[in-house]
Parts: sequence; C-alpha cells; structure tokens
Amino acid sequence: MAGTGIITGEDGRDRCFWHGNLPEYQRYHDEEWGRPVVDDIRLFEKICLEGFQSGLSWLTILRKRENFRAAFAGFDFEKVAEFGDTDIERCLGDAGIIRHRGKIVSTINNARRAIELRQEFGSLARYFWGYEPAAAERPAFVDYPTIAANPTTPASVRISKDLKKRGWTFVGPTTVYAFMQAMGLVNDHIEGCYCRKEVEAMRNALVRP
Repeated sequence: MAGTGIITGEDGRDRCFWHGNLPEYQRYHDEEWGRPVVDDIRLFEKICLEGFQSGLSWLTILRKRENFRAAFAGFDFEKVAEFGDTDIERCLGDAGIIRHRGKIVSTINNARRAIELRQEFGSLARYFWGYEPAAAERPAFVDYPTIAANPTTPASVRISKDLKKRGWTFVGPTTVYAFMQAMGLVNDHIEGCYCRKEVEAMRNALVRP
C-alpha cells in the first residue's frame, strides 16, 4: 500500500511499514510493540535501551537485547544501581553490547534515579502511566504522515523535562516518545495494521497502576 505506511506480509496480514518484513523485527512488531507494559523492570529496560539506540537503529539493539540483559543484570535496577568502575570496564569490554561509555554510565545513573522514582511514586509504572496522554490528545487514527512527522509529543516533552530535572540522562523527548510507543502509553500502530485493534483492546482492558 504505497504511501500509507502499511505493508503486507507473506502471511497476508497488513502491518506498519517499519519492520520491513524482517522475521525478528516483524515478531517484535506483532508481539511486543505498543502492547501496554506495567512491569517496572521492563519499563526500565526499555528506556535504557532506547538511550542506547540513539544514533542507531532499533533492530541493532533488538539483536543485542539478550546480551544487554546479561550485561545489566536483567535490568534489575536495584542491582544495576550497585555497579561500579569494574562493571563499567566489564561492559566496555563486552562485544555483545554497544560499548559506549557515556550510555553505560547513564544506565547505572538511571538505575539509581529509578530507585528514587519508585520511592516517591510507589512504582515506575505509576510514574510513567501518570503521563499517559488524555483521550483528547490522542488521534482517532494514526496514519503514516503523522508517524513520520512527529518524533515527539507534548507528553514526551513533559516526561523528558521532568526526568532530566530528576537527574536522568539520555532521555530526550524523541527517546521518550519511542519508549511511550513501545510500552503502550500510546497506540501508534497505523490505521490498517492488524495489530491496532488488538492493542487498543488491551489498552482498554488495562488496569492503570
């Protein structure tokens, strides 16, 4: 469907364009992206991995995700918060992840900030879902031009500013919006993608934290 942002897979299903029908990427699109998440570990993992993605493709990160999980204690932020110089050097020597000192240090810093956030709000989920855009802010349908032209939203800008005030790093508004899309705080499956109705049903049934 040229110009719509929808592509048809070998199974005959219409999907958002961005996975390019690559099997592992398509599986991520179908099974994970946009489906609402309220688990603190998964939320922390995703916002960290979005930071690592900066300047790269998500597919690059996705292919290394299990290596990242091994390097960062499954993204258990209580454990990551205890990382020190030895762990930084270990990660810098790990060819299975992105060996960027600033992003590694940022992950450790953000783990410590995540503990503070949980202490204040009870959970990361309660904090992040508190920024879920109101119905009036969400389009009735999402089309390809909207996705292509809007890498940020007012909500992602608000979250980014607040996280930065709290000492988080690598959490710019574009990074935060990608996190919101993936974790289901918005449903940005394009109109015509078979996942859109499934995801919306999950969001409607979700008990917000």
